[in-house]
Amino acid sequence: MTRAVSVSKNLRARTGTTGLVYLALVVVLVLSALLVAFQGGDLFTAANTVDLFTRSSLLGFLAIGQTLVILCRSLDLSVGYVAALSTMVAAITMAGDPSRIVLGVGATLGLAALIGLVNGLVITRLRVNPFIATLGMGLVIKGYLDTRFQGPAGSVPSEFQMFGLSRVGVLPISTLVMLALAVAAILFLRRTRMGLHMYAVGGDAEVARLSGIRPELPLIAAHVLCSMMAGIAGLLLASRFGTGNTLVYNNGYELEAIAAVVLGGTYLLGGRGGVAGTVAGVFILATLDTVFNTLSMDPFVKDVLRGAIVIAAVAVYARGRHARAAVRLRFPSGGAPPSAAGPPEPPSPPPSPPAPEHAARRGER
Repeated sequence: MTRAVSVSKNLRARTGTTGLVYLALVVVLVLSALLVAFQGGDLFTAANTVDLFTRSSLLGFLAIGQTLVILCRSLDLSVGYVAALSTMVAAITMAGDPSRIVLGVGATLGLAALIGLVNGLVITRLRVNPFIATLGMGLVIKGYLDTRFQGPAGSVPSEFQMFGLSRVGVLPISTLVMLALAVAAILFLRRTRMGLHMYAVGGDAEVARLSGIRPELPLIAAHVLCSMMAGIAGLLLASRFGTGNTLVYNNGYELEAIAAVVLGGTYLLGGRGGVAGTVAGVFILATLDTVFNTLSMDPFVKDVLRGAIVIAAVAVYARGRHARAAVRLRFPSGGAPPSAAGPPEPPSPPPSPPAPEHAARRGER
């Protein structure tokens, strides 16, 4: 019974944070629309809406994978480099031939999964800090790309370019794929044993171990899935460019993905959060980028505003968590404080001294 109550409270806490993020998304959309309207424009034109969804798809792929590793109290700084490598592998393998699309996609995702497996093994077996392990892997990939390729390479067939260029109404195909993978990730985290183990390992790896969970397996699985999502992002970039591009890693996608995850309410120390909030964080950042481009704002001002918004969001989440923790510590049973529970009971009177005859009998003994 106690365990069921605890699980229910955790689910309510996650839902509350996610609801707060989506409320923030609505506020950002309203304020952005008013700001653009004040400048004589319209935020929700077809072109702006398509631009917003197009921006969200690429960042969404990376942020979904980053959410999984952060939930396990880890981090992956190699996703931008994996995406750059994936564009080259896809374009070179396809070589402009439609019959090689399946081979190119398989090779790209297979190599990305292998990179994630190496990251996970280095972190779990060699006990290397995730920051250092994934940054080192990213630098290895960067060195290989800079040495092996001097510019764009390969060719993506026009049939595959539809993945990045075609749309249904104002919704790009890539955004629909991103949302479908987001739903799959939500179900994976909530309905599968591995997903629940990721939450457990992120909350407390030692407690998870004592509960019969092998902490290494969820962490490795999270890194493999994260790298595969970066591989899908690379496929999207290759379909948009029509060729492989080694300079993708210069765009700072890994830091932007972490910002979207944090903005979506996922706790950087693991164990709390989810993909649903991350999707809202992605759309918040995409909305801001669309507004900045519509208003032709200075790039420096854009970075300052985005950074300030992320810091403010983290501060709000942290304040809420500290407040809940203080209530739990002060009133661990979950009840009302003593002042609200009624007057305290009077202290019991001290025991009366023994009668004289009993004292005399004890003295005779």
